[in-house]
Amino acid sequence: MHPDANCYGLAMRSWRVAEYGDYRQVLRLDNDTGRPVPGTGQTLIRVITAGVNFADILAIAGRYQVKLPLPFTPGSEVAGEVVDVGPGSRLVRGQTVMATPRSGGYAEFAIVDDDAAYLVPDRVDPTPAAVMLVTYQTSHIALFRRGKLRAGEWLLVHGGAGGAGTSAIQMGKRAGARVIATAGGAAKLDICRRCGADEVIDYRAEDFVERVRDITGGHGADVIYDPVGGDVFDGSTRCLAWEGRLLVVGFAGGRIPEIAANRILLKNIDVVGVNWPEYRAKDPAVLAAAQDDIWQGYLDGDLVPVVWRTLPFSAVPEALAAIESRESYGKIVIKVA
Repeated sequence: MHPDANCYGLAMRSWRVAEYGDYRQVLRLDNDTGRPVPGTGQTLIRVITAGVNFADILAIAGRYQVKLPLPFTPGSEVAGEVVDVGPGSRLVRGQTVMATPRSGGYAEFAIVDDDAAYLVPDRVDPTPAAVMLVTYQTSHIALFRRGKLRAGEWLLVHGGAGGAGTSAIQMGKRAGARVIATAGGAAKLDICRRCGADEVIDYRAEDFVERVRDITGGHGADVIYDPVGGDVFDGSTRCLAWEGRLLVVGFAGGRIPEIAANRILLKNIDVVGVNWPEYRAKDPAVLAAAQDDIWQGYLDGDLVPVVWRTLPFSAVPEALAAIESRESYGKIVIKVA
């Protein structure tokens, strides 16, 4: 809950974390959480659907880039109906929005700041809306603002069957890039192909560095989208093209890698950070413009979220487990209302 918010005398259900740790041990369903009240420039929404992200696991463990103050409700993307507005809000009751909530998305109601909420087009229902914010905005910022991806370039997407990877593949194809995707196993490679990947690499059975060199005729990848880190990052530095851009999106593999500066110099490569959440604080107009383009891509049929399963509100821990174990692919949607 927002620290400045009071509560109506009403209760709601929410998943709560009172101490950092393994979500299996510290995540609890609270049936009597006080419903928050929107402040200035804020909105209260009735959450209809919520997207599940690997970052939620890190937040619960206290290992995300920004440590959330205890106690808190996790959940970083939602779609829902505006039911109350604070002073100065630009939104009105009855509108459908998608948002990164201030008070946490795994709840029946959530507070959202106006600059973190985006109107959902009439032709879009809340299921895709709930999962077209975090990963799609991250990929858009990474590929186009930070990576300067151009038509005809080779784009390598690691973790291609995940939520971030599927969005990056789709965006790369929409931009006219030639896309290579890595994933583990035949089923996930098929997901990558269905998203538009021109070439796929099974990282469990193949050396992706050599395969990228072979596929590109020795040129290498012009842009590499890396949400994994660790050994994947190390290998990526060896198959980047001259003046290639390696996008540091996250560290799902666990190890935060390092790179020798001489490798950056010798091939004139760029190692580019992608800190998507900071744009909300520093330049929210960048995210608004990205989201407009994302909606256009969805309406054009080029950007279509891959949803592994839609699960009930009671199954949030199971959803997190599916992401952690890599059982799932694409995105998981939590049906709240």
